Amino acid sequence: MNVTIFPSHAEGRVSAPPSKSMAHRLLISAALSNGVSHLSGVSKCEDVLATVDCLRVLGADCQWSGENVTVHGMELSLPQGNELILPCRESGSTMRFMLPIALLSGREVTLVGASSLLRRPMTVYEELCVRHGLYFLQNEQGITVRGPLCAGAYELPGNVSSQFVSGMLFALTKCGGASVLRILPPVESRSYILLTVAALQAFGADVKWTDEYTLAINGGVEMQARDATVEGDYSNAAFLEAFNLFGGNVTVEGLDPDSLQGDRVYRDCFEQLKKENAVISLEDCPDLAPILFAVAAAQKGGRFIHTKRLKIKESDRAETMAQELRKFGVTVQVLSDEVIVEPTAFHAPTDVLCGHNDHRIVMALAVLCTLTGGVIEGAEASRKSFPDFFERIRTIGVEWKY
Repeated sequence: MNVTIFPSHAEGRVSAPPSKSMAHRLLISAALSNGVSHLSGVSKCEDVLATVDCLRVLGADCQWSGENVTVHGMELSLPQGNELILPCRESGSTMRFMLPIALLSGREVTLVGASSLLRRPMTVYEELCVRHGLYFLQNEQGITVRGPLCAGAYELPGNVSSQFVSGMLFALTKCGGASVLRILPPVESRSYILLTVAALQAFGADVKWTDEYTLAINGGVEMQARDATVEGDYSNAAFLEAFNLFGGNVTVEGLDPDSLQGDRVYRDCFEQLKKENAVISLEDCPDLAPILFAVAAAQKGGRFIHTKRLKIKESDRAETMAQELRKFGVTVQVLSDEVIVEPTAFHAPTDVLCGHNDHRIVMALAVLCTLTGGVIEGAEASRKSFPDFFERIRTIGVEWKY
């Protein structure tokens, strides 16, 4: 789907979309709990729908009513019978969260998804399975695993993806004994681990830090159902508030000022990018990279460090943003762990822009095009995390058409 964006002035009040990150965590925590939970403010974005699909396969009864979901806790002693297939769609979060849970049953479970998802690295789990005598096989069709995962001592690297740590935390709460999860430093995206711990604790799990790299999990404590509301999403709110750097006057509502989300730093980053020679670390907020690169391109440039993990997102976000920003006349250097957006002459794109099947690339380009106009190919990718993005920006004055 191509979307044409016209030069526009954004103004008005707009609600932040629900947090995809917290929706995943609350849904999984509810499914692992005894009883019936009621979750409100759950977005029907593609990634969240993938998690719901997988939970249903594993036995959780999840019923939608608008943006509310009723979750009946699931039994993990899965019956023998047909092959269990978890449809992860294009959601890396879903696959990394669900794989350790799939290991709990002792049955063979296959996780499938888009080819782009299956190319994303899963060696952290593969190596863990080998060390602990668990079955793991990955090929072009999917990843097949077999447990059972048992309580014990586990180690995971902290510099690949926090989602591996979160996945193990979910599973170890159901292992029926005491476990220790050691995260090998350096630990990147620690805020996402904090979100997982907070969600589990909200449902009664006994999970706590013993030091800055070690988590103790008492799997003998049963989690209990509860009602919860998904908080607003800082990572997607950043796209809406970025209009203010381009002459807009937009107020984003529905964000928790005390949120644990690492992406809440976007406002500080925006302030830095108003100045020359800005240096911004993406260590704890890699999802902000596309919009920060876009803002830097239209402002005074910027230097971004701790960028190497951008390679393993929906696209290689450093390279794809560099490719698209060059169409605006912007010079971008992509180094091994650093991206430099140089302050250069900025003009309307010289060609159709490509979304690279990456929701955050699409939305960053859409914001940028309100300055110059432009056409974005593959704009439907925004549905992955923000299904009504284009409808929502229309309400604040952004003009566009299919």
